[in-house]
Amino acid sequence: MGAAAHARTNQQTAFALHRRALRRVRMTLPARVHVVGGGLAGLSAAVTLADRGIPVTLSEAAKQAGGRCRSFYDGLLDMVIDNGNHLVLSGNAAVTRYMRKIGAADRLTGPGRPEFHFLDRQRDRRWVFRPDEGRFPWWILDAGRRVPGTALRDYLRLLALMRRHPGRRIDEVIRCDGPLWETFLRPLFISALNTRPEEASADLASAIVRETLAKGGRYMHPLVATPTLAAAFVDPALDRLNRTGADIRLGRSLRAVRFEGNRAAALTFDEGEELLGPEDHVIFAVPPWTAGKLLPGLKVPDAFHAIVNAHFRIAPPAGAPPMVGMTGGTAEWVFALADRMSVTVSAADHLLERDADDLARILWRDVSAAYGLTAPLPACRIVKEKRATFASTPAQAARRPGARTAWSNLFLAGDWVDTGLPATIEGALRSGEVAASLV
Repeated sequence: MGAAAHARTNQQTAFALHRRALRRVRMTLPARVHVVGGGLAGLSAAVTLADRGIPVTLSEAAKQAGGRCRSFYDGLLDMVIDNGNHLVLSGNAAVTRYMRKIGAADRLTGPGRPEFHFLDRQRDRRWVFRPDEGRFPWWILDAGRRVPGTALRDYLRLLALMRRHPGRRIDEVIRCDGPLWETFLRPLFISALNTRPEEASADLASAIVRETLAKGGRYMHPLVATPTLAAAFVDPALDRLNRTGADIRLGRSLRAVRFEGNRAAALTFDEGEELLGPEDHVIFAVPPWTAGKLLPGLKVPDAFHAIVNAHFRIAPPAGAPPMVGMTGGTAEWVFALADRMSVTVSAADHLLERDADDLARILWRDVSAAYGLTAPLPACRIVKEKRATFASTPAQAARRPGARTAWSNLFLAGDWVDTGLPATIEGALRSGEVAASLV
């Protein structure tokens, strides 16, 4: 073989090796993942993927991320407020992981101990729930530390909620009466489940007991976003995604999904259709009614309950506890924030038609009682979330789909997906992690 032929052979061999090397590189390159929905579930999925070096496109229909966990400037109050008050606990593992990923762990603040102040307005009685840090509930043995009016035997009913109870209501598993129920368990469950506890899912209630009360006070330190929800949960996540090169598109509504066989082949947004590559994946982190509309045959929760929040432009008194749980009033939780007092009412469908000024007067009486205030009604903003969460009944819980779908490259995330938890921040963030892991 001549020199020229040798050169051609060597060149062809080199090209073949180069092509094989390129194919190997292409096979190891991560696929792009389209995360549709910029609420906490979508942000959790996007951050998890971006941290693993996977290219992400995050599309959100609204002009700001955060979903129901959002902050905005209110002209009436002349300050930035949150749409609602979202309490998390020190034992919320997904919250802890997420806040560390986005570098915002210091933006959740609390008393540094498991401490919850309560006011029974009907009896004008105050008490404080301070469980032990360890797993064993020594506080139950001390009559002075138990819930007022309760005996040791009352707490035995919680043992029934240590097990799972698929398809059953709380009132089918434990008695829903007595001081422990009215003063402590009912307020706990209604705020976590956003559903009248008597008709709510015992399975979801048992998840609350197993992940909080059963683990001890070390897992029950109350934490709130500081200074706002956006500053704690949203803005640091967007900054993190920008630093990793993620493509963030706000104000971008998904109109349709085109399928080919068992795959999603294209996403149609307002500006047109975007084709998906053979290795691209999609995470649907949209509300259940949107997912049910765009994904044929998908069963989703279809009954919802409201949450009503009130924000009063008044600074809390010095030394005020950060929050007070309330029974016997309209408010359920009153929060003392740096520049305002805020109220949350769960399962608040009955308040949706009430006039905002009337609601402000009613709730201000509860705030005044909780913190011993004598000031007249300050400026107030009422925020009503009509479909705040799915109804936490056994029937609706059975409609929660898993993260996997009928399409091999499309997964679901959201607090309405079957996480085993109620519709909470912890559930939303956990669902994003699960969807990302499936990708």
